[in-house]
Amino acid sequence: MKIRDYVKIENATDLSRTEVGRIGTAVIFIVAVMIYSGNQFAHVEQSFLLIAASVIGAYMAMNIGANDVANNVGPAVGSFAMTMTMAIGIAAIFEAGGAIIAGGEVVNTVKKGIINPADLSNKDVFVWAMMGALMGAAIWLNAATWLGAPVSTTHSIVGGVMGAGIAAAGWEVVNWGSMSKIAASWVISPIMGGIVAALTLYMLKRLVFFQPNPVAAARRIVPIMISIMAWAFTTYLALKGIKKLIKIDFSTALMAGAAVAVLCYLIVKPMVARATKDLAPDRNSVNSLFTVPLIFAAALLSFAHGANDVANAVGPLAGVVEVLSSGTGSAKVSIPMWVMVIGAIGISVGLALFGPKLIRTVGSEITELDRSRAFCIALAAAVTVIIASQLGMPISSTHVALGAVFGVGFLREFLDQRMGRVVETVLAKHQGDPDIDHVEEVLMEFKNAPLDDKRLMLSALKEMGPEAAITAAQQKKLKKALKRQLVKRSSLLKIASAWVITVPVSACLAAFFFYTLRGMMI
Repeated sequence: MKIRDYVKIENATDLSRTEVGRIGTAVIFIVAVMIYSGNQFAHVEQSFLLIAASVIGAYMAMNIGANDVANNVGPAVGSFAMTMTMAIGIAAIFEAGGAIIAGGEVVNTVKKGIINPADLSNKDVFVWAMMGALMGAAIWLNAATWLGAPVSTTHSIVGGVMGAGIAAAGWEVVNWGSMSKIAASWVISPIMGGIVAALTLYMLKRLVFFQPNPVAAARRIVPIMISIMAWAFTTYLALKGIKKLIKIDFSTALMAGAAVAVLCYLIVKPMVARATKDLAPDRNSVNSLFTVPLIFAAALLSFAHGANDVANAVGPLAGVVEVLSSGTGSAKVSIPMWVMVIGAIGISVGLALFGPKLIRTVGSEITELDRSRAFCIALAAAVTVIIASQLGMPISSTHVALGAVFGVGFLREFLDQRMGRVVETVLAKHQGDPDIDHVEEVLMEFKNAPLDDKRLMLSALKEMGPEAAITAAQQKKLKKALKRQLVKRSSLLKIASAWVITVPVSACLAAFFFYTLRGMMI
């Protein structure tokens, strides 16, 4: 056996050990939840159901951490503003903090009013339905994570509740008006996120990167952009992140955001001026100015996500605890602190163990991100949620973030192809020019071209060699080089397909688990 064969075997063994270690750690967390809930409810008549529900809730929380949190930190990691370890640490802390501090004392057991608990025949049916909903949603999230497809955890649990409700009480139990709004968000959320991100990036390019001296332009524009981000995140957190701690109306949230933005501008402007004093006038220098804002954005998005989405994991679990411990069930229930802690820890554990795969997908596998593009994506996520909340439009934060990533990528394609058409025109005018360097000089006069696109065009020209004439074949090669697909189409198809089937697949799985539980219990 050759040495390289031994190396392959060793690498495969290391990968296997790593995978077993992750699964083993997840099992330890699940067993700890099982032991705790067993001791907590040993006196309850159907304690085995409570233990099972707690385990399923913990499993659901881990899958939320593995799949959904990637949207908050993926762009920052993909742009190298943070390392993977740093991103996981920050996200885990702020996700758990958001869940425990601002997760709220009361949650909806049935998300978005999909079904009415009163329509279920008795408390046993309600318990089976909630457990089936959790299990169906968790299994689908696990599969989506394995496939590398970021999906909405809210839509997953909505599908689970719908499927379990239909299995328990028939089609008429579902509030189809609410379901139609959720279906509309499949289209509205990514389109809004993509448009806002693309517009933000285009403004940044025109005002900074397309200028003769990008660093001098950044000295003026970047403090304003960071202040806008401060406004957006303050308003976003006031409306979404702490809404279960204190109710703040939209106008008050806007004023608080404006006050923070002004303060941020006064602090950031001299800092940017000092930071740009010795920077080279290029794109990389400007990108370095967005590192700290991206770290803050990842932390704040994670906090808001933990505060809002912990209910996806613990809402149905809290309903089961309420029914089995007190004998009553309702659409809204109080959450015991231990249930909230299970959700918070579960999200953090899932993120740390299985989150890197989806973080890489969001950060680098859809389109290439630098720090300015990642900044635009984070800003778009907050601004879009604010706009949609005020307009009363249904929206998914996951779809918004992914739509923003795709929006940035498609804007790059548009600008790239537009520059390609300009280059073709210039080359046609210089057909037969004996001095290829002259063509290069003409191309360098396009002040509005991004620097990385200029380098691409010059590289393609140099590949043509010293021949005076530019042949048709060479022009075709140049056209192909300049009209690149900067958004990976396979990722677009995979993610869009996963979004479309999330609700029906979760519903079918939940119905299956409901019938299984009912068959076991009757």
